[in-house]
Amino acid sequence: MRHTTLGHSAVQVTGLSFGAAGIGNLYSPVEPDQATAAVDAAWDAGIRYFDTAPHYGLGLSERRLGEALRGRPRDAYTLSTKVGRVLEPVPAAELPPDGPGDDLANGFAVPATQRRIWDFSADGIRRSIEDSLVRLGTDRIDIVYLHDPDHHEDEAFGQAYPALEKLRGEGVVGAIGAGMNATAMLTRFVRETDVDVVLCAGRFTLLDGSALTALLPEAAARGKSVVVGGVFNSGLLADPRPGATYDYAAAPAALLERALRMDAVTRRHGLP
Repeated sequence: MRHTTLGHSAVQVTGLSFGAAGIGNLYSPVEPDQATAAVDAAWDAGIRYFDTAPHYGLGLSERRLGEALRGRPRDAYTLSTKVGRVLEPVPAAELPPDGPGDDLANGFAVPATQRRIWDFSADGIRRSIEDSLVRLGTDRIDIVYLHDPDHHEDEAFGQAYPALEKLRGEGVVGAIGAGMNATAMLTRFVRETDVDVVLCAGRFTLLDGSALTALLPEAAARGKSVVVGGVFNSGLLADPRPGATYDYAAAPAALLERALRMDAVTRRHGLP
């Protein structure tokens, strides 16, 4: 599979990547052997870029991805995770008497024995990376993204980004960037900082091409890379049916109808 160098960094990624939210029990439980099989299938297909985050399954995604990749040469693949949410155990005194509930309110079918703390401070960034290294069972992370800083813009630009820039300068990480749905803030990162890459989720798809307005032209002009995530808009384009999700919520009727029309066209032409 073709490799691409991210921005002006030395980090290379394959043209396709494995997004590990699913193996963190996104929406419904995934058995451990199924998670490993998914990573193995991606590897066998030539994928060598794997992306995860503490947010995904309250750390479950990072742990499972690390376990599935263990034993493979570390220089043979590229690994990214994200910062901005630090995980902390829920004190036993705060747990319900009948045990912890689930985390489905945040989209993950895992016990809510931990909680996410928004933290885009410099100390929070370092702590998050250290925790991720432990969960992943590795000695390095190639790419680190600021994750969903939508409502923490000042802290993200004033504290978190400089912290990542310093870590890159120290050689702790190879490439830095931001990952989110909001193209306007991603465009600001491209224009105003020295990020290597941004991860744009759900905004360069058959249903939403808003990344074309400013983000992609700006990134191209400045030599910054864009990783496109959420290409199926969290499910609707992969399986258009009543109950399908769009941007992690129930798909609006109008978008479902558009997706069904697209699906009918591809079926007429014998395309999957």
